[in-house]
Amino acid sequence: MAELTYREAVAAGIAQEMRRDPSLVMLGEDVAAAGGVFKTTVGLLDEFGPDRVRDTPISEQAILGAAMGASMTGVPVIAEIMFSDFLAVCWDMIANEIAKSRYMTDGQVSFPLVIRTANGGAARFGAQHSQSVENWAMMIPGLKVVAPSTPADTVALMAAAVRDPDPVIFFEHKSLFATKGEVPEVEVVGRLGEASIVREGSDATVAALALMVPRALEAADRLQQEEGISVEVIDVRSLVPLDTKTLLASVEKTSRLFTVEENPRLCGWGAELISIVGEEAFWNLDGPLVRITTPHIPLPAAASLEDLAIPSVDRIYETVKSSLR
Repeated sequence: MAELTYREAVAAGIAQEMRRDPSLVMLGEDVAAAGGVFKTTVGLLDEFGPDRVRDTPISEQAILGAAMGASMTGVPVIAEIMFSDFLAVCWDMIANEIAKSRYMTDGQVSFPLVIRTANGGAARFGAQHSQSVENWAMMIPGLKVVAPSTPADTVALMAAAVRDPDPVIFFEHKSLFATKGEVPEVEVVGRLGEASIVREGSDATVAALALMVPRALEAADRLQQEEGISVEVIDVRSLVPLDTKTLLASVEKTSRLFTVEENPRLCGWGAELISIVGEEAFWNLDGPLVRITTPHIPLPAAASLEDLAIPSVDRIYETVKSSLR
């Protein structure tokens, strides 16, 4: 095992797949010589050269236009959109072209395309560079959506995304880049559509994604130590496909569900999980389904206000505690 930061794991996952498949290329702003604005692609240019690791103009439409055209002809592509907020600039291409073409050609055209992007807040970048937008992608038929929370999952899910025949939006949380974790020093390949039970418990289930996973785990540890409340924490990892089997089995065991999401409250991914559990596991529930979210507001840049808006360890702790007492 090797200890890597989350940002190093991004580069490791890409490198693993580029070594395996010599036709795989990567495109994006400053991904080559600069090693990425978040230093997530350091060393890739040196190993794979400028033909396979290419800097692009500052144009999201140009990046995805080139990536879409290449992948339609069978060339696998990893394309980086620097901040997930900027998906809005090229959303027509994603939602109306990339997501639809395989269906509209009856499978004659596949899309071996991964769109990587830095997502989420807690880094003081303000309203236009801090959004958590995985729910945007989740609602578009034809896209697969993943968001790892650990270095090991980053490598494994990157491999799964690259090898998938459908377009995958790969959300890397910018506030996790400096975190560390152990990663196997062998080829690692995960599976899309599999959640992970990262902490077992019996009194309540907490489903979380990306940055919210370590916060949910810290809150769960406090709840056990201070209140004797046993919380099961599920790292959702993949929103499309969604692992409802793991979620429903956990709720059947604990009889309570809390979702912790960084999305603004209106139409967040937690609402979909709540809906599924309400429809399919209602009679297993001992209390209301609870969402812990960011308010429906533009995210502030001020540290104190951003911390107040995004679900914190304290807010998760207090919400679960008050709901179960």
